[in-house]
Amino acid sequence: MFLSITLVLVVIVVVTLLAGVKTVPQGHEYVVQRLGKYYATLKPGLSIIIPYMDLVAYTVLTKDEPLNIEQQEAITKDNAVILCTAITFVKVVDPVKAVYGISDYRYAIKNMVMTNLRAIIGSMTLNDALSSRDRIKALLKEQISNEVTDWGLVVKSVEIQDIRPSGAMQEAMEKQAGAERLKQAVILEAEGQKEAAVLEAEGRLLAARKEAEAQICLAKASAEAITNIREAIASNELPALFLLGDRYIESFRKLASSNNTKTMIMPADILGAVKGLIGRKDI
Repeated sequence: MFLSITLVLVVIVVVTLLAGVKTVPQGHEYVVQRLGKYYATLKPGLSIIIPYMDLVAYTVLTKDEPLNIEQQEAITKDNAVILCTAITFVKVVDPVKAVYGISDYRYAIKNMVMTNLRAIIGSMTLNDALSSRDRIKALLKEQISNEVTDWGLVVKSVEIQDIRPSGAMQEAMEKQAGAERLKQAVILEAEGQKEAAVLEAEGRLLAARKEAEAQICLAKASAEAITNIREAIASNELPALFLLGDRYIESFRKLASSNNTKTMIMPADILGAVKGLIGRKDI
């Protein structure tokens, strides 16, 4: 009987001693309560508490802790619906405030991030929200950091993982972009046709001017040639008559030998016709 009692006492003593020895792992801190009231915070390493009076009430993680913010909808200033997800990194610097200042700091921070994120995006237009991740991140971190100080927390970083328009908004944006591209294509085509018409008109005008200049040059050349011929044959027109008559007859010969010629009418007075070519009627 005595041996049994002794054995029980030894077991109680050993269990009591073991209960009073606490080994706190690195990256954690233990919050100890004595008789239901906060007593001490155990740092990493070996610590001794009083069994049955002291109780490790909370185990607090003191490493940087990532908290994922689930996808949520936010409405921009121009009434566009945006889907966004984020992640925030927090660190507990005061375990006592973290466990006694709020019931669940993780839940509180997640909801705080979501609320502030919707408010920040709501103050921006769609284009600003999609292109200002760094600005949103900075504003979000600033607003959250000011509010979590009383909870013994530090916000190390806030990252915007994804921010994009909703499905319906994406479809509307794609239609708008397609309409803009079609509009630009029509404008470019119209401008191209206009430029082509202007260039074509300018080309026709230039060609007409060149043709007119050529006709004027030919007329001047012909007039000069006729003047020279008249001056050359002023006193002796027989060689010219012979030459013109020969060419006149040769032309009729070629015309008569053509396969397409059915009927040919020749002037009765060839000599008179030749005289008419050079403007003489007194021969």
